[in-house]
Amino acid sequence: ADRFGGKAVLGFGVLWWSVFTMLTPPAAAFSLTLLFVARALMGMGEGVNFPAVLSMFGRWIPVTEKSRSTALVYSGISLGTVTALLLTPWIIAGFGWRSVFYVYGAAGLVWWIFWQWRTTDLPAEHPTIREFELVQIRSAQPPIEKAEKVPWRVLLSKVPVWALIINHFCANWGFYVMLAWLPTYFNQALGVNIREVGVYSVLPYVAMFTMSNVAAWIADRMISTGWSVTATRKIMQSIGMLGPAAAFTLVGQVSTPIEGVAVMTAALFFGAFALVGFAVNHLDIAPKYAGSLLGLTNTAGTVPGIIGVWVSGALGDSTGSWASAVLLAAGLYA
Repeated sequence: ADRFGGKAVLGFGVLWWSVFTMLTPPAAAFSLTLLFVARALMGMGEGVNFPAVLSMFGRWIPVTEKSRSTALVYSGISLGTVTALLLTPWIIAGFGWRSVFYVYGAAGLVWWIFWQWRTTDLPAEHPTIREFELVQIRSAQPPIEKAEKVPWRVLLSKVPVWALIINHFCANWGFYVMLAWLPTYFNQALGVNIREVGVYSVLPYVAMFTMSNVAAWIADRMISTGWSVTATRKIMQSIGMLGPAAAFTLVGQVSTPIEGVAVMTAALFFGAFALVGFAVNHLDIAPKYAGSLLGLTNTAGTVPGIIGVWVSGALGDSTGSWASAVLLAAGLYA
């Protein structure tokens, strides 16, 4: 994305994952092995998403709008989760489980058409951009061209880069545990009817979507009024880590669905602040290589999706309580 442009890379990624989403039901009908292959290939397409987005943001977004822009895009994760939790049961009930993959895959193909039509890699290339917009974008930084070569050795020698790598791992551990196990937690631990699980699971993500954008506005406001970028990022990141850690420590005392919703909503409410902490920081420290840097840190960030989900399930099974798995996430946050 940094070298050839985020437009082509993200467009290809969405096209790729949309196709393999639609191929999931036929693969499942053929064999379990082919199903695994189809899902892994879909994940390869998804992997280009945020590196390509940040690569474009490094070239498009003024410094005083980085927090809001990044948070708005990242908050699409929680908005998409809410939409899926509410919409998917209705699609399955009306048209069968296979239709979900066809509908969501087709939506990606429609998105791709508009993406190709309306986007450019660099602001100066856009056919409808106005001169005052270019001036605003360039006011705090010179135009950033495409990167011919990524200085991996230099990036990996910097302490702030390793701070981001560790940060991404710890932040995603808690989020992936929530994403994978929240419906199961409400159903098994709190006795919520499986048909109502989606409704209970939605509220934490609504809080995350809302607070992501509120926190971003606060962060950009702090920077525009004279706070240093470093101080702003550290304050937001501290809230985004210590808030969920505190909320997760209360899980052992939860006994009703309402209490469970309150705790999980608080965790994602405060966790949203991390989006304008470490996530935006890629653009602060390496705008020209932001896509490559996020690709690097997000590699560490996806490890919890592989091992964290399994470890959390194993802890829940072995102890007979979800508290141990959630306390592990709290410890990593802290």
